[in-house]
Amino acid sequence: MATSPLTAAIPGILRRPAAPAPGIVHLGLGNFHRAHQAVYTDAAITANGGDWGIIGVASRSTTIPDAMHVQDMLYTVVEISPAGSGFTVPRVHTDAFTAAADPDRVTKAIGDAGTRIVSLTVTENGYNYTPATGSLNLQDPAIRHDLAHPGSPQTPIGQIVRGLQHRSRSHGEPVAILSCDNLADNGHHTQRLVREFASLLPAAEAAEALAFIDACTSFPSSMVDRIVPATTDHYRRMVASHRGYDDRIPVAAEPFSMWIIEDNFISGRPTWEDGGAVFSDEVAGYEQLKVRLLNGTHSLIAYLGALAGAVTIPESVSHPSIELAARSVLRHEYLPSVSVPRDVDVDAYEEELFTRWRNTALGHRTSQVGSDGSVKLRQRIPLPALQMLDDGGMPQLLALTTAAYLACIAPLPGFDPGPQAHAMEDPARAMLAGLAAGSRSGHDLARKVIGDHHLLGEELAEREAFILRTGEFIDIIHTAGPLAAIAEAGTPVSLASARALQPTRSTP
Repeated sequence: MATSPLTAAIPGILRRPAAPAPGIVHLGLGNFHRAHQAVYTDAAITANGGDWGIIGVASRSTTIPDAMHVQDMLYTVVEISPAGSGFTVPRVHTDAFTAAADPDRVTKAIGDAGTRIVSLTVTENGYNYTPATGSLNLQDPAIRHDLAHPGSPQTPIGQIVRGLQHRSRSHGEPVAILSCDNLADNGHHTQRLVREFASLLPAAEAAEALAFIDACTSFPSSMVDRIVPATTDHYRRMVASHRGYDDRIPVAAEPFSMWIIEDNFISGRPTWEDGGAVFSDEVAGYEQLKVRLLNGTHSLIAYLGALAGAVTIPESVSHPSIELAARSVLRHEYLPSVSVPRDVDVDAYEEELFTRWRNTALGHRTSQVGSDGSVKLRQRIPLPALQMLDDGGMPQLLALTTAAYLACIAPLPGFDPGPQAHAMEDPARAMLAGLAAGSRSGHDLARKVIGDHHLLGEELAEREAFILRTGEFIDIIHTAGPLAAIAEAGTPVSLASARALQPTRSTP
């Protein structure tokens, strides 16, 4: 096979061994996987070898698979920091394709005897479940399709089960299913959904599939962490300028990277620890750190920043009042609900987070971080809020996070949240906008969204004090801007911040 221009241009790449035989099928061939799991796997193979090549499966878009085929399965990871940039080229993918174009190929890849791990980065939405119950969303047309059409599964859960059926019937080799998404206890979460899907098959099929799942699969939990913004022409130009070759699909990433994994692999695994991964019996604690302290605080920074007109996270956190609000929610409202792992220094962890968020060279957008809040906030807010309410307190900044989210995604009539909020994507935007259009006040909107539609779960739907407080913050944001809402939450606001953070404008 002829080499691509990128392959020929990368110093030393032709002298490196080709990617090994595939042992991993990865669902979700996006930027995060290519800057995280693929990098760890490349390090493991470089250190200890093994047939751990990765078959990357994109969901619908052909952009990355097509480019990877042109570029001999190669791409550049650009590590971005104020101190400078670094460039690496993982050589670990053996194939790449799009599931929507070839669903049967996904099933066969998962079902192949050489596949020993199936990993996922499909986002919270990709599990097609109902957050209120934790069960599959049986009203989802894609789930209904997958149950009725075994040869063309559309969802990751359907693809996994159909692939496991293929394994059971053809060779019976074991396999691990590794979720790398921001879901609490993601291993057991994935296992529960896979077993539920299998149980809905016709009786004989269900019995066969469930027996194989119970005997020949494992579902390790993991926590992943790395900020990976969207690819832009800026990063393509950086690669061309600094490395001398054209790369259609470079991935920008911060220098920081973390992967905490439960060592529960029924059919072996790469030595990911050679790339810096940590195998731990405290994955749940690390998940809580990530989902609440990092992701939850990140959401507050994104929504307040967007309402203030901040394009990026560094720009948002540079406002002293937003930083103070972020530190307060992290310390006083999220941290009490976290089982901190024994090796974690919380003070150092907090400072590291703010250092990462201030990485101006990376330019992570508030609109990107704020997208899909209807799914993400359900993972972040309820448990800490309920714990604080049960202890007799009011989670002021968790209510403000919810209010700022609604002000961005579903503003009351006459309020313009600004271009960064408009750029946020959310599967519930149309529904929430409809509720906002018919609401007379912030409390009216909060009651409909949290109370009637259970945005944050059934338990918080019964907490009128939290709903009322959220509604009050919505009204303050709409009438006086985010700065006034931060002050109302009890966070000190400096004069410098007051000058920098202007209220958003209402439309005439």
